[in-house]
Amino acid sequence: MSLNELRDEAFAYAEKQGFHENINFGKNLMLVVSELSEALEADRKGKWYDPNGLNQTALMPKEEYEVYVRGTVEEEIADAIIRLCDIAGIYQIDLDWHIRAKMEYNKTRPYKHGKDY
Repeated sequence: MSLNELRDEAFAYAEKQGFHENINFGKNLMLVVSELSEALEADRKGKWYDPNGLNQTALMPKEEYEVYVRGTVEEEIADAIIRLCDIAGIYQIDLDWHIRAKMEYNKTRPYKHGKDY
């Protein structure tokens, strides 16, 4: 699945669920930041997804998801990406093109892009 397909799916779901009633760019960006903060907190608690013994070829039932995935670093990062995809859908951003263009541009930049970190 392409990033633009994920963008369209995230956008359609958010639209259906009523999340586009009061669109505010800054608020939506801060919701992404909050998901990343939740990922940091999950890491601080040592909550990483452990796929050992779990079937990862199919989606798991809600009950299993809530036990093994809910509140993990991976889930919170996924939430941030879903929110970014929704924002890209709202503003019709071609994620496939922009990410590829940025990665190609970055190849022309100096080590650490000329910064300390």
